[in-house]
Amino acid sequence: MKIFIEGMSCAHCQAAVTEALAAVSGISAVSEVSLSGKYAAVEGSAPAAVIREAIEDIGFDFVRIENE
Repeated sequence: MKIFIEGMSCAHCQAAVTEALAAVSGISAVSEVSLSGKYAAVEGSAPAAVIREAIEDIGFDFVRIENE
């Protein structure tokens, strides 16, 4: 699934998002965090509210989730 996120601008942002999402129960892998695409691609599943909270707790804006 792809999680669209606003506010990422650097490698530190990528690392913070990767770490936050990897810690979410139900997400088994974070395969990509794209600054230009403004998304994180993850494997697994978790409730949207939990994913939103993980993103917003580190200072970024959760936009939406798209299942592939």
